[in-house]
Amino acid sequence: MPALLTLCTILVPWLGAVAIWMLGDKRQKTVGPVAVTFSVLAALAALCLYPFATAGVVVSIPMGDAFGSLSFRPDGLAALLTVIATVIGSLAVIFSLDYMKGEHQLPRYYSFILLFIGAMAGLVLSSSLLYLFFFWEITALSSYALISFNNDDPKAVRGGIKALIMTQVGGAGLLAGALALFSATGSFEIDQVLANPVAIPAGLLAFAAFGFLVAAAAKSAQFPFQTWLPDAMEAPTPISALIHAATMVNAGVYLLARFYPAFAEVPGWKTAVIAVGVITAFSAALMAIVAGDIKRVLAYSTVSQLGYMVYAIGLGAVEAAQFHLLSHAIFKALLFLSAGAVIHSVGTRDIFRMGGLGKRMPFTRLAFVIGSLALAGIPVLNGFWSKELILEAGMETGPAWGYILMLAGAGLTALYTLRVTWLVFYGKPREDLHVHPAGKAMKTALLPLVIGSIFSWLLVAFVTRVSANTMPYHHMEAMDITTLVQEVIMNPGTLIALAVILAGAGTWLVSQRVRFFEKSLGWAVHSIQASFGMESINDAITRLAGFAGEKLRITQTGLISWNLLYVVIALILACIYLAVGA
Repeated sequence: MPALLTLCTILVPWLGAVAIWMLGDKRQKTVGPVAVTFSVLAALAALCLYPFATAGVVVSIPMGDAFGSLSFRPDGLAALLTVIATVIGSLAVIFSLDYMKGEHQLPRYYSFILLFIGAMAGLVLSSSLLYLFFFWEITALSSYALISFNNDDPKAVRGGIKALIMTQVGGAGLLAGALALFSATGSFEIDQVLANPVAIPAGLLAFAAFGFLVAAAAKSAQFPFQTWLPDAMEAPTPISALIHAATMVNAGVYLLARFYPAFAEVPGWKTAVIAVGVITAFSAALMAIVAGDIKRVLAYSTVSQLGYMVYAIGLGAVEAAQFHLLSHAIFKALLFLSAGAVIHSVGTRDIFRMGGLGKRMPFTRLAFVIGSLALAGIPVLNGFWSKELILEAGMETGPAWGYILMLAGAGLTALYTLRVTWLVFYGKPREDLHVHPAGKAMKTALLPLVIGSIFSWLLVAFVTRVSANTMPYHHMEAMDITTLVQEVIMNPGTLIALAVILAGAGTWLVSQRVRFFEKSLGWAVHSIQASFGMESINDAITRLAGFAGEKLRITQTGLISWNLLYVVIALILACIYLAVGA
């Protein structure tokens, strides 16, 4: 049963992508329901798989001596990420029935969504680094195609290219690290690394550790690669929810969590991971304060919250990072889809043109407010419990400077969250915008996320028990609800964190001026909006890659037969090299 369910979570979405592609543009009305059917089936397979999570390999397909086995292991971490990818992915597909109604090229849209979902499931379930890299690259391709879906919009195309190039820097880091580990162990199997990292030469292990950190930072939009994610907001909003909550950005956090037991003793690695998480979380929270685009606010919020997870992994609190990943996936999908309902209704993303929408969109307001409270870490929603576990780990075992900045980041989170909620749904309308309520498909997708944002923390006992039983190298401990409540409520750090959160929210309430922060920050606003200079650096990298690509176009004849010949020759040479090496 686990083997069948594992294959279904990957292959069912891909079969759906093929089916939709074959339906073509002539059956635009059919592709949406077909996509919903396949995505829901994949989600059901993932949910059924989770109770069967195991530390053992359940599928292994020999691919030859050079390439090892195509194998999958649904342990606690992998199975949880699979559930997140497929369930939230299916909700994004359902939401798209209303959001994308009347749009052109829907077969391309839905095909790539299903390809994306299946690739993310394959990435986390793979027990081989080689095939993890294979699925890693498919997610990069899918994200590029979906971010630039509106290919007649230069901003969308530029955002897609930037995302592809920046994440490919991470792909190079992953590949380099994987090859280093392969040269030391003679195998791509992840267990070969986790079981006995001391057997790997220290230099190669350190090279792989920092290569994987680069890969994770690029994929999860962490410092210094954080600028691609806000530019990805040119994608249709359901895609934004898919990337930010369910698939792409979770892959980097997963990579660090998966290999933490192997890299924890590498000198300087944990400090570097902590530094990346802290810098990203704090700086992205500042960027969210001055953003005027509702989707960019949420994008910076995603970058910041991922920073909390990276910080937790650097502390060794992998359980807390995993728990917050689940909480974040739910409330951030809720926020993005709620924002999508607003954008679909009023036709703008500019929060300064909105105001007073709550009276005319009561259900959307309720959904957005619940998601905002969870994001801000207000009791007793899911974000409160998971964020407190991270902050408490930082207070107990982390450096003081890191804890102080992360605490300040929690206050900034409350500030920008209240700011965007107030400017969109409360106060007086600043423009006479056309407003209509969310459609039935939108409400259908939002309702489970509302429930999840309120109650998902009650799953802590089940989730931690599954992880503790199936991840032997991580030495996790199960935590029941009573223990969680006692640990959070009785810890003095909780009162400190809540005081900071209330102070952040109070800062906005006291100001009573829409552009207060832009004016008070003064000269610093431009620097913050430019990602403290990283925007220019990342854009330069993107332009350099584009320039190199233009120069390399001379190698492309335009004749398919010659191009295929070059590909075949390259594959033959690669196979010969791998065979000789093996």
